Amino acid sequence: MTKHDKMFSLKQNCWFIRKVVIWRALASIAWTVILLPVTTALFVFVSRFCLFHPVQWIIECTSLLSAPSTIFSLVVLCAVVLITGIFNLEFYTLVPSIPCSRVALLGAVLHPWQCVHSLVYCTMGMLMMWCAAVIIGGRYSALGSPCRASESGEPMTCLNEYHLFLLLAGAFVGYSHSFLGVVQNMYYVSFQPIQQYKYLRFKGSLPMVVKRSVIQSLYSARNFIGLYFFFGYVPKAWISSTLNLHIDRSVQPLDSFTGLLDFSLLYHLSISGTFLYLTWYITVLLFRIYVTEAYSFPVQSTFTEDAEQCLPKVLSEKNTLVMKFLALQDLALLSQHSPSRRQEVFSLSQPGGHPHNWNAISKECLSLLSELTLRLVAHQDAVASNGRIKSQSTSSDTKSGSSGSSVMLGTEDLPETPRPNISLRTPGSVFLKSSMRGVHSPLTAPFTPDLDSPYASPAIRRLVGKQDPQSPWFGSLQSPHVMRRGPKLWSASTDSQANGSPPASPTAVYSSPTVDPNQKPSFLAQWLQNRKEQVKSFLAKRVLVVYLFNKLPEASSQALFADSQAHIWALQGLSHLVAASFSEDQFGVVQTTLPNILSCLVVLLEAVDRHFKLPHASSKPVRAASSMNDSTYKTLRFALRAALKSAIYRMTTTFGDHLNAVNISTEHRKRLQQFLEFRE
Repeated sequence: MTKHDKMFSLKQNCWFIRKVVIWRALASIAWTVILLPVTTALFVFVSRFCLFHPVQWIIECTSLLSAPSTIFSLVVLCAVVLITGIFNLEFYTLVPSIPCSRVALLGAVLHPWQCVHSLVYCTMGMLMMWCAAVIIGGRYSALGSPCRASESGEPMTCLNEYHLFLLLAGAFVGYSHSFLGVVQNMYYVSFQPIQQYKYLRFKGSLPMVVKRSVIQSLYSARNFIGLYFFFGYVPKAWISSTLNLHIDRSVQPLDSFTGLLDFSLLYHLSISGTFLYLTWYITVLLFRIYVTEAYSFPVQSTFTEDAEQCLPKVLSEKNTLVMKFLALQDLALLSQHSPSRRQEVFSLSQPGGHPHNWNAISKECLSLLSELTLRLVAHQDAVASNGRIKSQSTSSDTKSGSSGSSVMLGTEDLPETPRPNISLRTPGSVFLKSSMRGVHSPLTAPFTPDLDSPYASPAIRRLVGKQDPQSPWFGSLQSPHVMRRGPKLWSASTDSQANGSPPASPTAVYSSPTVDPNQKPSFLAQWLQNRKEQVKSFLAKRVLVVYLFNKLPEASSQALFADSQAHIWALQGLSHLVAASFSEDQFGVVQTTLPNILSCLVVLLEAVDRHFKLPHASSKPVRAASSMNDSTYKTLRFALRAALKSAIYRMTTTFGDHLNAVNISTEHRKRLQQFLEFRE
């Protein structure tokens, strides 16, 4: 492919992304703007509610809706909705950021992009609360109010503390919304397992949105009142001195018990906060609905310029995560409900007669599943290596002991599993430039082993490196960490030498062949190491440090399976296509890759079973109440295990005893036999 063809292909891909993703985001913003007059009208009627004069209440509200101040406020609110939609497109992610400790969560809150996000939402909260104050009118209409001096009686302009109170409350509500977005993972967008029409999904979620808006508004009002009671004099003094506004001493200040015990003030504060949260939550809801709507990709195209839009090509997309998720979702749907599109997957190319469509789809799905297997094995290796490798300061008496005493499996404490990189914002844009989490992506990098480390597991090198043709694992997907093995489960290279096995090459154990493993560290390095250990022991005795750095339960397990929705779709798509090929595959294109598919699924099942034997991995989290934060990522590992077993059962029940003719290993055949006998 020439450079010109690559540039043309890139332009076609960018145009396709804009067509699918950006237009969906713009459609969600447009519908939010359309619904904004409705929510504003409801706010007008609720804010001026009068039980004893209903006719006058309706007449005043109707006239207020056509007032110039209300129309101008509506224009400002539309601008705020537009900015909110842009921030949704920029900050939302399909793979949640899961902090494994409290200090990691603190780092996410103090992230520079999160600080910018909080500042913008504080500003938008003040603008929206200003619009609400103008709509309510009365004593909340302006920041300055006319008053008279207590001594001379001259007219002057005083600070309207009621208006200032609402403005500060708007900034507080904006920051609360931004803060909870990080803590509760509100930026996470999940795909629904059951497809619904957009209207029905919005209609079903609207009562929950209203309920959460009211509850969150009451919480924010409570917290702000307490904050204003203790520190309200600070902004009041600063605003009055900056704007040269006097403070009316004849009015009861709001930073006191008597000033805050105002039912009308608390009522307007609560409904104004509800209006802010409702506007933001509706924007979020519509954005989720539109972005996660199923999209049907063509399996193959007649014209070359449309090749970038075909399903096999989009499945291998590396720059746009949402496109890859939509393609995997479409693959799972077509494999179940579209016989005509399945025939296109099984078809052969003309001329040539090659199964390019099936090869590309199966290759990408198997690559995803193999990457997850590698990640799980690396995590299990990190957990099992806790306490096994002793430091270089071990005495010579201990070194002269048996090789088994130098490498042991710790069972008391779990190591601090490396945490994912908690970045609130994927580089560039979450939906436009983020790539699928690969082996060395920010999500999987903490669980990917360092192959140059002297303590790297041989099993990992067999999975990702070149295999020795003399090795019993050569040409197989099996891993000694996944298969049933003898007592040499955690033996190192020194153990293999002691047992008579051939020694590992220097490059397989040490990162550089010029490094002498028996060389003693220098005095400076030893001194720095001792000081480092002293600092660690000192900090380990401090309760606050332990509280901040202590691992959160289930966090490592949730981070491992954070992107497992893609793997679930890959399992569903592969298994349904393989099952359908039994009667629909006229050319037998699936049979060529069936051994690889079965071996990959069995290896992944072994890795998943081993993972669920770890502490906190099999404990189900408490089901969260209905809220705007999506917590489905907490149970993705259970959904993946169920989808994996269902996929294997789907293929074994379809092929039955015909699987005995498939060329797979003995261990894998024994495991598949359990599925054939329904013992799993």
